[in-house]
Parts: sequence; structure tokens; C-alpha cells
Amino acid sequence: MIAEYTLVPIAFLTSALAGVMGMGGGVLLIAAMPGLVPVYAIFPLHAATQLASNLSRAGFGWRHIQWDIAPAITLGAVLGAMVGGEIYASLNLHWLPLVIGLLILLLTWVPLPQARGRGQWALLGLGFYQTSLGMLAGATGPLGAAVLLRRNAQRDWLVVNTAVYMSLSHALRLAAFIVLGFSFASWWPLLLAMVLAVTAGSWVGTRLRKRVPQIDFQRWFRWLVTLLALRMIALPFFAG
Repeated sequence: MIAEYTLVPIAFLTSALAGVMGMGGGVLLIAAMPGLVPVYAIFPLHAATQLASNLSRAGFGWRHIQWDIAPAITLGAVLGAMVGGEIYASLNLHWLPLVIGLLILLLTWVPLPQARGRGQWALLGLGFYQTSLGMLAGATGPLGAAVLLRRNAQRDWLVVNTAVYMSLSHALRLAAFIVLGFSFASWWPLLLAMVLAVTAGSWVGTRLRKRVPQIDFQRWFRWLVTLLALRMIALPFFAG
């Protein structure tokens, strides 16, 4: 289908946005995917594409990586993938866009409890809820910003290390979808195009970050995500 390749420029733009802000790209991408690809392919393709986006963003800014955050986040993410995978396997895929849309609205507008502190337990909790909830909502990057913000508020550090923990989360989600039986064989042309697009987007976003002032995009971002989430909620009722 030609329509699904609309996701390639969308993937580029959302990855560039994430390269500047450190978050938000994955939410916008998954909100655009329903209706362009079959429901069963949304989460696996999103996980693979966002793994490339976050890995490239971390790679372009590797000097800012703080490696000691990885072990605790990885352990939490492994547990989260196991729990989230069990729940995902029991979902009725027809209603999946509605579930994603509702969770995105929840994550966008409702203040959720954050893991307290700056230590390893907070990082383990971040890895767990980031990955388990990501199996059901697809994109939960903004959730972890508050945890890392307690460690360092400098934008380059925050953007790059957010990309590190999101890479770990997406890698384990991707593994979980493969275990659950998803095959990427018939999707490789689209996936390759999207991976190249998000990598280019990360490169552009990394360079724009130094030129874009650190202003508050949150208000406009919330309303854009809300409109896309409402579209997702409506889709199952018109899908027949």
C-alpha cells in the first residue's frame, strides 16, 4: 500500500522533534500509524523504528551518555516486557487503537505518580513502568523525564540519556513482539525506509538542538497529541 509510506516523512519529522526536545516523537508517530498500517503491525513497527531513532540519537550525542544508569533500567525493563507482553497477548486487536488513544490522553493530561529519588530503585522503577506500559501505549518517553531530570537538567545530557533508556525499553519490547510471533519479513521495505528516516531525523534534530531556544512546547504539543489520540479512539467504531 502506498499510503503506509506516508509514515516515512512523518517518522523523519517526529525523530527530528525528539532530537531537539528529547521526547514527543514516539507519541506523535504512533498516533499517526492507525489507519496507515494494520492494527497488529502498529506496535512492532513502532518499537523497531523508535529503537533506531533513539539509538541514533544516543550515538550522535555519545559524549553525554552516563553508562551507570543502564543496569538498573535494563533489569526493570526486562520485568516490564514480561508483564506487558502477557497483557498485550490477551488484548482484542480491533480495540487496540482505542486503548492506545485512551492511554495517550491519560499520559498527556493526568499527573501520574513518579518514581521517587535519584538512586538505582528509581531507575529500576523507570525501566519497569516504561516498558510494561509501552507494550500497551507504544510511546511513554515523557514519563521518564522527571526521573532523569533529578540527576541532571542540562538539555544535551537529558536528551541523550533519555534516548539511552528508551533504546533499552524499545529493544526489549521488540524482543517481546518477536517472541509473541510477529514476523518482520513482509514489512522490511517500509521498516528500512522508516529506520533511515528516523536516523536522518536524529542527525538533524541533534544539530538543531543547539540553535533552538529551550522554550515551552508543552502546550501546543499536548493539543496536537490530543487531536491524534481522539482520531485513534474513533477508528475502531468506523472500521466495520
